[in-house]
Amino acid sequence: MKMLKAVALGVLVAILAVGTVASAGEIKGKVQAVDPAGKSITLDNGTTLMIPASAKVDKKALSPGAEVKASYEEKNGMKMVQSLQVTK
Repeated sequence: MKMLKAVALGVLVAILAVGTVASAGEIKGKVQAVDPAGKSITLDNGTTLMIPASAKVDKKALSPGAEVKASYEEKNGMKMVQSLQVTK
């Protein structure tokens, strides 16, 4: 019985560890909406990008209609911007 509990606990720990693994990506799109607090933007394809204080972002250049290119890291189901450039 102890062995079964240990195996179950090991599987649970492995699942939780995989769930918190971050993945990186890049995306291009047109800004559809900007959060008034400047903490997120939504692109025309429905993708929401979260903007942490540590991200390299010129928030003054972000407005609906601006075309952007962003690199992000996905954490806990959210796309966290690492850097973002306004391309047009």
